[in-house]
Amino acid sequence: MSDSISFATRKVNFLNRWHALRAGRMRAQAVGFVSSPEPRTIGSFAKGRQLLAGNFLFAGHLLEHRDIDLWDLPAPNAEYEQETQGFAWLDDLAAVGDAQAREAAQRWLWSWIDRYGRGRGPGWTPDLTGRRLIRWINHALFVLRGHDAPDSDAFYRSLLQQTRFLARRWHGAASGLPRFEALTGLIYAGLSLEGMEPVALPAIKALAKECRTQIDAQGGLPTRNPEELLAVFTLLTWASAALSDAGHATPADHLDAIERIAPTLRTLRHADGALARFHGGGRGAEGWLDHALAEARVKTRQPDGLSMGFARLSAGRTSVIIDASKPPKGRASYNAHASTLALELTSGRRPLIVNCGSGRSFGADWRRAGRATPSHSTLSLDGYSSARLSDTDRATGREELIEAPTKVPIEIGHVSDGLRFQGGHNGFVATHGLTHARTLEMTFDGRAMAGEDMLLALDDPEKRRFDLALDATQLQGVSYDIRFHLHPEVDATLDMGGAAVSMALKSGEIWVFRYDGAQHLSLETSVYLETGRLKPRGTNQIVLSGRAMSYATRVRWSLSKAQETAIGVRDLSLDAPDLTK
Repeated sequence: MSDSISFATRKVNFLNRWHALRAGRMRAQAVGFVSSPEPRTIGSFAKGRQLLAGNFLFAGHLLEHRDIDLWDLPAPNAEYEQETQGFAWLDDLAAVGDAQAREAAQRWLWSWIDRYGRGRGPGWTPDLTGRRLIRWINHALFVLRGHDAPDSDAFYRSLLQQTRFLARRWHGAASGLPRFEALTGLIYAGLSLEGMEPVALPAIKALAKECRTQIDAQGGLPTRNPEELLAVFTLLTWASAALSDAGHATPADHLDAIERIAPTLRTLRHADGALARFHGGGRGAEGWLDHALAEARVKTRQPDGLSMGFARLSAGRTSVIIDASKPPKGRASYNAHASTLALELTSGRRPLIVNCGSGRSFGADWRRAGRATPSHSTLSLDGYSSARLSDTDRATGREELIEAPTKVPIEIGHVSDGLRFQGGHNGFVATHGLTHARTLEMTFDGRAMAGEDMLLALDDPEKRRFDLALDATQLQGVSYDIRFHLHPEVDATLDMGGAAVSMALKSGEIWVFRYDGAQHLSLETSVYLETGRLKPRGTNQIVLSGRAMSYATRVRWSLSKAQETAIGVRDLSLDAPDLTK
């Protein structure tokens, strides 16, 4: 299998290079736009100012150089090159929008044409080319201002060459987000550039097919990555707007996908407007999710049940999102995490309980650590995760998620004073004969949540397997830990003689964690892995530890606001974290 993937990867890379060189040598006649394109991408003013100050922060690496060409910087790794070659940084410079930002954007863009425009360099892949075309077209008025005819001709000629390359190679993009990027870029370019509409028509049909095959009935992707779903949703809304502006009807499958995804994203939206962090996804750029939902104008909500395999409990100012389905498998699991039944809790504008997140921008070791069950707010057993990682594939350098839970029954309903989630998974049955079951109950005012975690040996084969695991501990019990990772801005202290943990949010709210049983409660160090930062952020985690001695082990715990915490809190402080720390 590895050899076949390696051959397929080499073939794709060869075809990309060959078609890029052909496109770069093409004597393209400079064209113009059919109409002035309207920018739809949103950049970060803070990141734009950092770029102008000589702080080049991409893929978790910071290079500090003033007055240097972006392309002269020594790229630390392939991920860094991909971020620069995709030109998403152009959004950030456009967000600044002054003369200095425009001059930098113009200098780096035309330098790219001089250096890579003939089909060379790492940026000639279908997904990066699609991403780059969208930015060039979106910000054409910004970068063309003040340039004379020769420079404008070079700009349009390069657009045409990249469009020709993408028309031949979009099908070489991997399914999922890379192909959505490639096709959206091709549609953008085909509808915007004079005489290029014929290349857009096949892309319109292909994008509709991707919508039909890649977006499931729950409005989700096979990867179950919320941030990736938001990126796909944004691309689909951009493509639909471009089609409408050009007088084309958006295909029904395309519109249906938007209709399915929007309510799913609302389920995955925390009370602070950010995404739940699961399966390699982050919180998303601030305001990105709400802007995308507003642009789509889809008002429907998800029916009760799961959205892309996630469950949501929401009441008052509190939101809880739970990974309540089987993990992705196969190639879709390259970034997946062993996070079944993990939860995140946000109160108002402040995250409280989180998962550690994706560590891929901090190196291979952090990437593996972030995918393990102990990096999530759930139960881990005897040092084991609920799923394992495969051996590293030699061709891709990636690891699939294997031996994952195959049964994840759930039930969502009401109790007398609130909402209830019940779920379980069999991820520990093969190793220890134990099923993990979790019950969460949230009050209607959102001020309290009661939790129960159980470890159960359900039938005779599972009981015999548990007996063997128990014998291996010399009857000392199978150890387990229930972890609750806290956001770095939560100030936590052990309270009541070690029987509780008090947690203060920056809003002034106080939450208290308590438990009922013979377990050991501790407050330990943890990390918050945030893509785009230079290093992991230190934080804390609540750990409830014990040993399973019988076929049924029950642990009860609760999270509740302190009585003195007001029902309504004015939380107006603005957060502008320094990503270089």
